[in-house]
Amino acid sequence: MNRHPAGNARLAALELLSRVLDQGRNMSEAGAEAETRLPDPRDRAFARFLAFGVLRWLSALDWLAAQLLKRPLKRRDRDVHRLILIGLFQLWQEGTAHHAAVNESAESARALGKPWAVGLVNAVLRRFQRERDGLLTRLGGRDERFAHPGWLLQALRRDWPDDWAAIAEANNQAAGLWLRIRRGADRAALAGHLADAGFTTAAHPDAPDALRVEPAVTVDALPGFAAGLVSVQDPAAQLAADLLELAPGQRVLDACAAPGGKTCHILEAEPGVQLTALDHSPDRLERITENLQRLGFEGQSGLRLAAADAAEPGDWWDGVPFQRILLDAPCTATGVIRRHPEIKWLRDREQVATATELQGRLLERLWPLLETGGILLYATCSVLSDENNRQIRQFLAHRSDAEVMPLHADWGHSLDHGRQILPGERDMDGFYYARLRKA
Repeated sequence: MNRHPAGNARLAALELLSRVLDQGRNMSEAGAEAETRLPDPRDRAFARFLAFGVLRWLSALDWLAAQLLKRPLKRRDRDVHRLILIGLFQLWQEGTAHHAAVNESAESARALGKPWAVGLVNAVLRRFQRERDGLLTRLGGRDERFAHPGWLLQALRRDWPDDWAAIAEANNQAAGLWLRIRRGADRAALAGHLADAGFTTAAHPDAPDALRVEPAVTVDALPGFAAGLVSVQDPAAQLAADLLELAPGQRVLDACAAPGGKTCHILEAEPGVQLTALDHSPDRLERITENLQRLGFEGQSGLRLAAADAAEPGDWWDGVPFQRILLDAPCTATGVIRRHPEIKWLRDREQVATATELQGRLLERLWPLLETGGILLYATCSVLSDENNRQIRQFLAHRSDAEVMPLHADWGHSLDHGRQILPGERDMDGFYYARLRKA
């Protein structure tokens, strides 16, 4: 793809889409590179908005484009195809003024070095405007309207026969910005500073440290962030620290800790624990270190960080049992699609199988490290039963020394093993929790 001229947010959005859809990168990685050539932060924000919009509605937009094009574009012209998708997203979902969406999308083809496509993009978008009602009526009778890959829709229908459509709808809505207020901080004063800075705030009924902030901004614009008084974390993820039932002096393992949000929340909730935090990637471990530094926990007594594979305890465990283990297991992340719409298009059935195999291995390898009477909290940000309820059922089937502790809560759906929060419920991400005690 030709490099975009400075200020052309649509071409920057095309580069983001290319890095995600053609190279399999996530948006955070793609954005760090593709947006650097846009000097104006408003252009960078707009490019990201357009790319996110196309990724949220990709299969629906592809279907609309197929109805409007006389013949499919060649693979070498997929940038032109995606320009059409950007224009369709703006006209259909964003409500952009017709002339802006049509003319600016069409002229971006010229900036790509493909002047022959200017008329094509213009004609397709204008035809959508003329035939909009009929096209959307036809789309409403097709699975493409849910903008999810077929394998994922099938899995949602199987696991959540009464809720799958609501899950898909929630996944296509952008999530809000939730903060975790540091325990012990003056919450009223922080809310006042946020209000003075132009933000509105709201508490959460289930997560006592959570505060929703509008409008959503980058972290460096948040009062209190640099000082370690607030962190960005969804309320569903904030539930973990209290579910562990922490107490001073406990040996606690955070087995898959990066980027460190739950690690830091554990220390905020109970600074007196002896905490070991692992991650297999040294680069990801560095992110934990950065969060600990910002919050003032680096060098905390009893804190140990290690770049290690949690499934290979012989490489890092000192032989002394833990009273608490948090296994925030690697998963398909199908519960956080609201925040990362690219997940829909970067996952497949094979990756689900890979994730479940790893989760099972982690459960088996970590369970012997837990003290009798201790608690292992299993968590994922997935909504797929294979990674959650079925995973725990399979583990319990051959573990006579493991018992499920009931989770008495108002949040989520009670299952035979644990509780599941579905995306968007009480404005939370999709999360699963199961609490196991060693009998």
